[in-house]
Amino acid sequence: MDFNVKRLAADAGTFLSRAVQFTEEKLGQAEKTELDAHLENLLVRAENTKQWTERIMKQTEVLLQPNPNVRLEEFVYEKLEKKAPTRMNNHELLGQSMIDSGNEFGPGTAYGNALIKCGETEKQIGGAEREFIQSAAINFLTPFRNFLEGDFKTILKERKLLQVKRLDLDAAKTRLKKARMADARAAAEQELRMTQSEFDRQAEITRLLLEGVSSTHAHHLRCLSDFVEAQTTYYAQCYQYMVDLQKQLGSFPSSFSNNNQSSVSGGASISVPTIPVSASLPSVSAGRGSSGGFSELRSSNGSRKARVLYDYDAASSSELSLLADEVIAVSSVPGMDSDWLMGERGNQKGKVPITYLELLN
Repeated sequence: MDFNVKRLAADAGTFLSRAVQFTEEKLGQAEKTELDAHLENLLVRAENTKQWTERIMKQTEVLLQPNPNVRLEEFVYEKLEKKAPTRMNNHELLGQSMIDSGNEFGPGTAYGNALIKCGETEKQIGGAEREFIQSAAINFLTPFRNFLEGDFKTILKERKLLQVKRLDLDAAKTRLKKARMADARAAAEQELRMTQSEFDRQAEITRLLLEGVSSTHAHHLRCLSDFVEAQTTYYAQCYQYMVDLQKQLGSFPSSFSNNNQSSVSGGASISVPTIPVSASLPSVSAGRGSSGGFSELRSSNGSRKARVLYDYDAASSSELSLLADEVIAVSSVPGMDSDWLMGERGNQKGKVPITYLELLN
């Protein structure tokens, strides 16, 4: 019991010491240990990453589901860990209405048949939209949310602990300045050494976590590429569905076509060329490789100069650490993952991620 009372008293004393130090700093009556410039810059970058990740997530959610009431309902179901009820999207609802009305007017009539064909295409587009939303949620929103709810919360926790250790350090400095007796001064010096050691250790932990934001940016870049590729596939599917539908409507009797296209000069139908999806809209990964020359580099087995876009800390001995704006030699090694190249700087060699590089002519 006595031990617990002493521990509570010690904790209360520590809390009071921090509160006094914090208050005196705010009033300009006490000195404050400043963090080094590198750590401050890392903190600012982490906070910016958090704010922009939140904004991008919010706008992406609005894009995928414009109805705020439905978004709120899906959020509630997610928090309750229940599956949201399956509902038709707007394209599917329109398609079903067209099909129902076409059946009412009669599938044997030109108008009824056209409505049914349009309805079937709208439902196809609705299905493509559903696949796009699912892909975007898994490959884009989920990694962004995991960063906010995982890595960044850890950073916040360690950052708050760093603030506590900094207050303890500055409070110890203040007590040393006020100490007059030799015994009190010796105790204050010992306390200062201990608090300085704890502060330095916590600053190093916080720095390592903050430097990991560079890896987060690289991961989010890959997620962004996946999102763009999903959009490319979705829009290509929609375009192809509509081109096919237009061809089907063009096969209807000329009298029907002319009556419904009187606004077009001469009653002629609008001609839209069919563009194969694979040819007209290349995948994001292929476009990225060809634009940067990475595909040619892999096929040639040669070596090129490349400029480093961002700092990169090697995660293992097989990788090469990079500094932004430096120029290194890169080459392809058979069997290596397509997202990596072999980098060389003087006598140093190691794997480097291509997302951190820009090939030079």
